[in-house]
Amino acid sequence: MTAPRRPVVVFAAATLLYVVTGVILTAGHGYLMGDALSRVSATQAALFSRDPHLSAIGFVFTPLTSLAQLPMVALAPVFPWLTTWGISGVLMSSLFMGGAVTMIYGIGTDRGAPYWLTLCVTVLFAVNPMVVFYAGNGMSEALFVFFLCWAIRRLMRWVRTDDAHDLTAAGIALGLAYLTRYDAVAPAVAAGAFVWVLSARRRGGAQRWWAAGMDAFLVLSPIGMAVVVWAATSWLITGQAFQQFTSQYGNAAILSQEGAAGGGAEAAALQYSIAAMLVLGPALPLLIPVAGALAVRRRDLQIVVPLLLCGAVLAFQTFSYVSGSTFAFLRFYVGAIPLAAILALTIAPGRGEPPSRRPGRAAAAAQSPRPAPVAGLLLTVALLAVSVPLTTLGMNNQLLAVQEYALGAVLRPQPENASERYANQRAIAATFSTGRKLADHLDSLHLPPGSVLMDTVYGFAVVVASDRPDQFVVPSDRDFVRVLNRPAERGVKYILAVPTIGRGASDAINRRYPTMFENGAQIATLELEIPSVGASGVGWRLYRVLGSS
Repeated sequence: MTAPRRPVVVFAAATLLYVVTGVILTAGHGYLMGDALSRVSATQAALFSRDPHLSAIGFVFTPLTSLAQLPMVALAPVFPWLTTWGISGVLMSSLFMGGAVTMIYGIGTDRGAPYWLTLCVTVLFAVNPMVVFYAGNGMSEALFVFFLCWAIRRLMRWVRTDDAHDLTAAGIALGLAYLTRYDAVAPAVAAGAFVWVLSARRRGGAQRWWAAGMDAFLVLSPIGMAVVVWAATSWLITGQAFQQFTSQYGNAAILSQEGAAGGGAEAAALQYSIAAMLVLGPALPLLIPVAGALAVRRRDLQIVVPLLLCGAVLAFQTFSYVSGSTFAFLRFYVGAIPLAAILALTIAPGRGEPPSRRPGRAAAAAQSPRPAPVAGLLLTVALLAVSVPLTTLGMNNQLLAVQEYALGAVLRPQPENASERYANQRAIAATFSTGRKLADHLDSLHLPPGSVLMDTVYGFAVVVASDRPDQFVVPSDRDFVRVLNRPAERGVKYILAVPTIGRGASDAINRRYPTMFENGAQIATLELEIPSVGASGVGWRLYRVLGSS
């Protein structure tokens, strides 16, 4: 196989693995992730709701996860399983995580690491259970890891090439990372500071800091533009620039509704964060000091790049959880996995010259250092290999991996197991099965468009499972408030209600009609009650609107 084709083969093999895994988990076992399904629902609303428009993707969360699915969701009328089973999300995350695997491979080739080492590290990264799971479930982690690895690769190149093209590409990667997850601000700030300081050191004269500032501008301007444009668009359409923090559907509101906000548990939160990083990167306690010592000995500043960028992500997540502004989700610390893989590649000294379109004045000459001892490289690979089963064990821990540990019950069914733990695992796996049954019932009624009024706080699972998304009136519809105030006059036949507990407190129907779930708020009569069989514990009540035809 020729060298130029190898990255293509790496990408294709990884993507195929992830697509197959994702389809088996979602369509095969019905194991769906809430955030992934809600992004599919938002994308579907932009194309096939009763009021399709692009802003229906929403502004609470960043848009790229939904926008990337538009081409696939557009095919849903021909292939309905793309949305009803969230397969559009599976395809999207598989492609991006396949790209992340290719970036890990590319970092090894850029450094001139031994081919066998590059291949081993790439394979161990690709088959890491956390990588495989989030590559195939439609979540934003795949996109974020790809953009993070892309930025790291181009910044590591820039350290050697001083090529402005590398800085520009790194900046674009960080800007797109922000449109995937807000915590991209942390690695962007770290990258900007690193570039500014290193550029100033490379230059002489009184104006060196100003000249270095231009290099930093290349890195920071894309994410700065992304922040401004996304906030301005949100403000113009919704009146709120940062709905993630101010909306009734944002993280701050969810934390309050779930009773997870507030301080007083900083030590426990810090312990969880450390444990999560060790589970996802068991080799880091050895790799970080060894890579750091080698960087000092070789004067190899490339090693600083992954430490700074991945370290900034992990530090930001730790601070966010300790301060009570986010959740105890293992996936938030996924940056530990590419960090371990990249550090493993840096154990071998850089050789040759990385590719460059236009090397700068400070470009380093081609290197031909003495190879690292093979025994040391084998030990590094062994550390990564041992990390795979350790991460698997961590993902099976209920306290550490609340979103992942149900995988055991999905992949290894035990019908005779009557333990509480197994029952909880099965309930998590069946979280959205109730919504699917409810969608089937509503589809069987053959209702005209705009017949069912509901919020998507919990209802996104119903909408996305339906073959008729236009039968629902949802908050992204521009006339939602008018329909909510006078449902009978606006042609609504049914109202789908949820309890006012937990996140149900933010449900628009409960806010407008506080007693809707209990008694129909004197505007509707109970038609059907649907108890939940999933972990959410949220049952549904379908009310028929009084006066509807």
